[in-house]
Amino acid sequence: MEENGFANGFSTRLGGVSDFPKNSLNLAGYDEDSAENIAENRRRFLGAFDGNFTLVSCWQIHSADVRVVKKITDAKDGNCKMDAIVSDVPNVLLGVKTADCVPVLLGDTKTKAFAAIHAGWRGTVNSIIKNAIGKMRELYGTNAKDLICAIGPAASGKNYEVGQEVIFAFEENFSTCGNFFVQTCEGHALIDLHLANQEQLTSVGVLPENIYTAPLCTIERTDLFFSHRRTIYRTENFNFHSFIK
Repeated sequence: MEENGFANGFSTRLGGVSDFPKNSLNLAGYDEDSAENIAENRRRFLGAFDGNFTLVSCWQIHSADVRVVKKITDAKDGNCKMDAIVSDVPNVLLGVKTADCVPVLLGDTKTKAFAAIHAGWRGTVNSIIKNAIGKMRELYGTNAKDLICAIGPAASGKNYEVGQEVIFAFEENFSTCGNFFVQTCEGHALIDLHLANQEQLTSVGVLPENIYTAPLCTIERTDLFFSHRRTIYRTENFNFHSFIK
């Protein structure tokens, strides 16, 4: 898809060559699959975009840290341990991997900077979106009101149950966290990470009308998406975002 000059997309698990099960589009690179399969799957996914792109990703560790991509050759650094990536380099695709966590894509319509964010509950509670937007503001002069945002398929608020550790963490960091939880039993609740990340975006000035959220749950739709909670494999689906020069 192309929106305001940005190429962006969320992959499904369909149309690949991996056995997760057969013909799955595994793009992550875990040990359960071969390098040949992953390379072919990525080739197929990139083939959906109209352009010659270089993919840049990172080794995700559920942090709130931000990687800056300054040149296309940064793609060779596959050992960078971060969970958000920002850039303004044309013909670069920034990729994050998710399998129930929330993928968030940002595009600055004025400066043409962009970002891809992996927001699990740890990243969300530690304000990874705010950190990414702050880095875009620092490096590129981004104003949050100029951002368009896509929040991709993830575990939904009606299926993603967490324990007291997660509830306490949100209570310490979000004054409005009561909106994110529905209690299921003592010490447990369903959490809506889509909503938590939407509120984080608007809290820094992103316009609500510029936030687009995919109404799809990875736990429910394992026919379409990888789900860490629902499958025995740790493979994940890639989500890319880039500016077309």
